[in-house]
Amino acid sequence: MTTTSTTTPTKTMRTRARAFAVPLARVLLTLGMVALAAWAALRLWDHYELAPWTRDGRVRANVVQVAPDVSGLVHAVQVQDNQAVKAGQVLFEIDPARFTLAVQQARAGVQSARATLAQARREDARNDSLSDLVPREAREQTRARVEAAAAALARAEVDLRTAELNLQRATVRAPVDGWVTNLDLRTGAYAAAGRGAMAIVDRGSFYVEGYFEETKLARIHPGDAVRVTPMGSREALAGTVQSIAAGIADRDRSTGANLLPSVSPTFNWVRLAQRVPVRVQLNAQPDGSGLVAGQTVLVEVVAPGGRT
Repeated sequence: MTTTSTTTPTKTMRTRARAFAVPLARVLLTLGMVALAAWAALRLWDHYELAPWTRDGRVRANVVQVAPDVSGLVHAVQVQDNQAVKAGQVLFEIDPARFTLAVQQARAGVQSARATLAQARREDARNDSLSDLVPREAREQTRARVEAAAAALARAEVDLRTAELNLQRATVRAPVDGWVTNLDLRTGAYAAAGRGAMAIVDRGSFYVEGYFEETKLARIHPGDAVRVTPMGSREALAGTVQSIAAGIADRDRSTGANLLPSVSPTFNWVRLAQRVPVRVQLNAQPDGSGLVAGQTVLVEVVAPGGRT
C-alpha cells in the first residue's frame, strides 16, 4: 500500500508538469517566431529603405568627338568600328592634294618675299653709301621699302606655316587611348572642319554613377569603399565614393504665367524619394573592353567594418 500511494502522487506531478510544459513551449515558440519575424522585418526595412545600395547605377566614360581641323574628301579610313586605338594613331586621312599645293604656293611666296627684301636692302645700302648725292627723302623711302618687305616676308612665312599645319592636320589622329565607337565614316565622304566624324571612348576615364534615394544619403560619404557589380556578371569591382551631386532638377516646380511659380499638386501620403547621383571612382581602370559606357551596375557602399 505504501508503494502504491507513493507512485500515484509522482505520476500526478509528472502529468501536471507535462500539462504546464506544453503550453509554455508553445508560448516560447510563438514568441521566438514573432521575434524572428520582427528581426527579419527590421532587417528587410533597413536593407531596402536605408542601406546604401542601388541597382540604378550606370557606367560612365568620357567620349571624345573626333572632328577634323580642315575640310575635304576622306582619302582613307584606317580604323574599324569598336577597334582599340592608341593616342597618336592615324584614324583617317583627308585628300592632301589641295593642301600640298597650298604649301608649294606658300613656299613660292616666301621666296618672292625674300627676293623683294634683298632688293630693298641693296637699294637702301646704296643710298646710304651715296648719302651726299641722294636726297634724304629718297633714303627714307628706301628704308620704308625695306621695312615693308620684311613685314611681307614675315606674313609669307606665317602663310607657309599655316599651309604646312593644314597639310599635317589632313591626317587625323586619335587624341587619347580608347575604342572607336559607332563608326559611320567611309572613304569618299566629305569631312567638314569642326564637325564630328567619329567618337572614341577614353580608356582611362571610366567611372560609375549611382542614383541613390535621398533617404540613403546619410550613410554615404566621400571616401567610402564601394562594391560595383555589372549586371550579368558575378565579378565585383572595387571603387571609392568621389562626390555627391550638389543639386538635382525640381520636376514639381516650373515658371508659369506672369513669371509666377507653378507647383504641381502632390499626395501627402505617397511621396517617392528623389534620386541623387553619386559619383564613384573605380580603383582600377578596366583592362580591355570589360565595361561598357552606359552599362547597368549594382552599386553597394561598404560601411566601416565590412558591413553593408
